[in-house]
Amino acid sequence: MAPSRKPSTADTVGSSPPSAFAPKEEPHSFTDTKGILTTTMIDVPGYRVVKVIGTIYGLSVRTRNIGANLVTGLKSNFGGELKFLTRLMSTSRDQAVERLVNEAIARNANAIVAMKFETSDLFNQCVQCAAYGTACIVEKIET
Repeated sequence: MAPSRKPSTADTVGSSPPSAFAPKEEPHSFTDTKGILTTTMIDVPGYRVVKVIGTIYGLSVRTRNIGANLVTGLKSNFGGELKFLTRLMSTSRDQAVERLVNEAIARNANAIVAMKFETSDLFNQCVQCAAYGTACIVEKIET
């Protein structure tokens, strides 16, 4: 059994007790694209588009629970990051990108160009996120 250590001042200074609504980990901005080249740019340096398949999208709609609504409502009056909502948006964006990539794979594309996000609040209860772009087949330019 590991020896227990006494909490130091560094452990408690400037920290608040953990919230039930706080994310378990920091949000990240990486989603596995399963080998699909994904970019927000219109063209891809070093590649050329040989076929445009068409517009594709991935959607995610997530709800907040009533407890989170109350906590975020109170916290918004005092300022600071609303970590629960940050995590909600991050998860929603990741899921939308995952669905976008799956749509590209289903259409036999190897790239998504001009990818964008659009988010909105629905009925003050839900967060909707759309990821969309153009599914293409690209090939590397040999120099």
